[in-house]
Amino acid sequence: MVDLDIQIPTTFDPFAEAGAFGGTGTKEYVHIRIQQRNGKKSLTTVQGLRHDLSYEKILKSLKKDFCCNGNVVKDKELGKIIQLQGDQRKNVSQFLVNAGIVKKDQIKIHGF
Repeated sequence: MVDLDIQIPTTFDPFAEAGAFGGTGTKEYVHIRIQQRNGKKSLTTVQGLRHDLSYEKILKSLKKDFCCNGNVVKDKELGKIIQLQGDQRKNVSQFLVNAGIVKKDQIKIHGF
């Protein structure tokens, strides 16, 4: 018989070492998105804030500063999400940076 040195390729997991850092990535981002409702109506959602923060207090001050309505939604996969009426993406990002909740480079703004 012929003895061949053949190496069979194994599966490569590019995210294997990310588990050592405690998550899927080294940075945790706060995602600010806009969702179109019907017509000109839209919702702004804020996702990815730290779990130790009081979402209700943040929501209360956001509603007061921007004169809009909103609520906190609990999702099984994503955790707590803040929803605000209207397109408040720039206002929310400025508020979070000025309040010292997150840094500017940790915010990702999505939308059209």
